[in-house]
Order: sequence, then structure tokens, then C-alpha cells
Amino acid sequence: MKLSKNKFPLKKYKKIGNFFHDYIDQLNKIKKIDIRKIEGAAKLIESTIKKNKTIFICGNGGSAAISNHYLCDYIKLLRSKSILKPQIVSLATSVELITAIANDVSYEEIFSYQAKCLSKKGDIFIIISSSGNSKNIINLARYAKKKKNKIIGFSGFDGGKLKKLSDISIHVDSSNYGISEDGHHILMHILMQYLRQKNLTSNLLKTFF
Repeated sequence: MKLSKNKFPLKKYKKIGNFFHDYIDQLNKIKKIDIRKIEGAAKLIESTIKKNKTIFICGNGGSAAISNHYLCDYIKLLRSKSILKPQIVSLATSVELITAIANDVSYEEIFSYQAKCLSKKGDIFIIISSSGNSKNIINLARYAKKKKNKIIGFSGFDGGKLKKLSDISIHVDSSNYGISEDGHHILMHILMQYLRQKNLTSNLLKTFF
């Protein structure tokens, strides 16, 4: 069976050094992302914050961890010494609420159920999914589209349905979960740090950290 070019690894490795270098080469796929998508995401996030609207974030598994890292960095670090005061909610953060919805309603509704209670006009959704096809992710994206809330979608593999549903689709072309998630995590840091340095209350970058 011939594997597609976005598959990794294509062979077994006996030395971690060789694996390391090839893994990093694969991670460089993020350089191929259309910079206009990154610019669009930065502008949408910044304008949403300045309008005092809410940013909702979610994902499953490793993508849930990235979602919660957004919550940490955007509230703690992005706000520090900058003019930005983000309102940000991770729909993946409450295990009590998620398990209650999954048990009593449906696991496919764990994100959309929360969004129906919390989101308002002008809010945006950052949705992270390597496959782009998880049913709970797609249900949320469809709800957001119905309510005309903008979606920034981070996907991997072939992008799945999320790529098509997103207003701004940022796609890491890899079928390796680690590389896809690493790419999404790096882009999260790039967006946050870019917006923070742009909006620092001082012109001195020595205040950055």
C-alpha cells in the first residue's frame, strides 16, 4: 500500500536522532500555511477582544489540552502589560459539565449544548480538530454558522468538514496527530505573542516577559 505524502512515519527508525530530524522537517509544514489565514485570524481575535465579545475554544483529546492552554495564556499572559482584556471560554475545561451533558444528553452535543447557553451575537469560535470530522466539533460548527458567529478552524489530516465550515481555515497538512497538534499549539503561541507585543502598554519589549 502506497502511503500519501502527508503520512509520517513512512518507515521504522532505529536511531532517535534520525526520527527527530524527520519529525522536525514534517513540523515545518506550518510554513506552507497561507499567511493571509494567520493574518485574518489575528485580526478577528483582536477585534473580538476590543469589542468586548467572547472567544469560545474547544477540541477533543490533545486538542482539548490546547484549548485549555489558550485559556491560560490569553487570560494570564495576553492581558499582562497590554491594553487587551480578553473574554475567553474553553468549552473543554469542565469535566463535570462535559460528563453530565455526555451522560444525560449526548457526547455529540458536549460543545454545542454549552454554546447554546453561553454564546451571543458577535462572539467567535476557535475550533481545533486534527481530523476535522468529530461529531461534537461539527455540531458546534454548524450551530455557530446558523447563528452567524465566525469560526477559526484549526485542522489536520485532509481538513475534514471543519475546513469547509470555517470562516478562516488554518490547515496543517499532516496525518500524524502529534505533528498536527504541535502545529496548532505553535500557531496558538504565535497568535497570542504577536497580539501581545503589538498591544503592549509600553514600547519597551523588555516588558514582554
